[in-house]
Order: sequence, then structure tokens, then C-alpha cells
Amino acid sequence: MTGRTYGQFCGLARALELVGERWSLLVVRDLLLGPKRYSDLRQTLPKLPPSVLSGRLNELEEAGVLRRRVLPQLDAAVVYELTEYGRELEPVLLQLGLWGARALLDPAPDDLFTMDSAILSLYTTFRPEHAAGVNVSFEIRYGDLIVHAFVDDGALKVAEGAVPGADLVIEAVGSIQPLLSGRLSPLAAIEAGILRASGDLTLLDRFVDLFHIPAPPAPVEGLAVR
Repeated sequence: MTGRTYGQFCGLARALELVGERWSLLVVRDLLLGPKRYSDLRQTLPKLPPSVLSGRLNELEEAGVLRRRVLPQLDAAVVYELTEYGRELEPVLLQLGLWGARALLDPAPDDLFTMDSAILSLYTTFRPEHAAGVNVSFEIRYGDLIVHAFVDDGALKVAEGAVPGADLVIEAVGSIQPLLSGRLSPLAAIEAGILRASGDLTLLDRFVDLFHIPAPPAPVEGLAVR
């Protein structure tokens, strides 16, 4: 590792020493859905300088969070994948992602939204306690990015691509964050032009019930007095 420490005998401090460097958790995020080549990570993290990416990969490998593996194909490409120890970060990252989503506003013009982000956003916002006894399929289109989601009695499976005969097809013209956070109702989102839908439109209310971003806490002004 880098040798930088907080000088604290604390599990949280040690965790930050292992994965708290800038870009490290985004590298882990991009490996949650499966192994990736170095070139794949360069594509999904275009603002990360190559030297910094190489450094982060080496640090995470040294920490036992990821490992390198040679694919059995003829090109013998090297991929990076999470170890069992690294995969234990999944619920932490999903919860942290939901926490951060509460503060999301409109995306900047140069903000990148990747396929992995599209898939993980559904896992992040899914509420299994609202899905007991529910069996439904959704197809969500973000421009050229298309994902599908199957909800089966509390379980969720999300993957890339269209699904024939989806119960509801949602086409996001803009960010659907206002829809998932409850700032806009499905009808208002359609009227605002940020959402188009086809199929069983009655399932729109079900969709926003299953996938939800809690409202951000109200800012506190002044000195708190008990």
C-alpha cells in the first residue's frame, strides 16, 4: 500500500486506508458486475489518468481486494476481478450509492452514465420489502443504453439488453432521478417530457414503489440546541 495511514487503531480507518484513495471505490464499483480488462476501465473511467489507474489497481491487488487473471481465450488477455474479500464491499457500495443518490441533481453535460451505472442504480434503489409476491419485468432505455429488470417475489435480477414482452418499457429522455425520488409523479414526468412509457402503464406506480430514492435530509441552519 501507499504507506499513508491515519494512525488510528480502528476498522473504519483501516478500510479508508485500503479503499479510500480517490477513484479506488469507483474501480471497485466497475468490477462488481464482473471482470474487466484495463482498457474497459479506461473507457468507463475516462477522467482517471492511466498512471493513477495503474497505481490504484496495484494498491487494491496488494490489499487483497482484487486480483489479476488471464482469460483462457487465445488472446490471453489479463482481466481484473474482485476477490471474495473485495466482493464483501458490494452491500457497502450499494448503500453508499443510495446515500449519495439522495444528493444528485441534474447531470452535467459531460457527466458519464455507463451501462454498469445503469444496472447498479436499479440494484441500489430496489426495495425488496415492497416486492413480496410481485412478478414483473421492466425494460429501461437510457438513449443507447438498454437494461432489463426482473422482479420475482422480492428478488431482483438486472442485466444489459432488451427483453421481449416486457410488462413495462420505460424510455428515459432525461434523468429519472426526480421520478425515483418522488419529486415528480409518473404522470408529471411524462408531461414534463423526461419519460416515455409503453406496455402496461398502470405498472408505472409499481415501478416507482419498487425503485426509490429517499428524500435528502433538510439542511440544518444555525446552532443545534437541546
